[in-house]
Amino acid sequence: MPSATILHTCLNVADAAEAIEFYKQFGFTESWQFTTPDGRTTNYYVSDGDGVELQLSETDGETDFEMGTGWDHLALGVEDVDQTVERINHYGVEKEPGPQPEAEAYTAFIRDPDGHVVELIEPLD
Repeated sequence: MPSATILHTCLNVADAAEAIEFYKQFGFTESWQFTTPDGRTTNYYVSDGDGVELQLSETDGETDFEMGTGWDHLALGVEDVDQTVERINHYGVEKEPGPQPEAEAYTAFIRDPDGHVVELIEPLD
């Protein structure tokens, strides 16, 4: 059976600079960008040290997004969920930090500047 590799996740954003700053708080760095031929959309990429990329897509005039029912959240592994929630500039807490024994993890759910839900995960030991 052929195998596949996830290369990136694309998030539509109203303000790419603000979104980039948000994800930099998790150690992502700007890696590259391109603009579509019509000049309306610029796609900015941020990556972590392990090759994971997020594509932050900013289209002129698009500032309000419906999350829909097909999208749920982006999960990021962190060393300490409580410290991360306190340290970073987030845009709302969806679920307070707490244990999820069934997943053998300690988690919290926050929002990014455009309302995307971001799950923070710390393994339970």
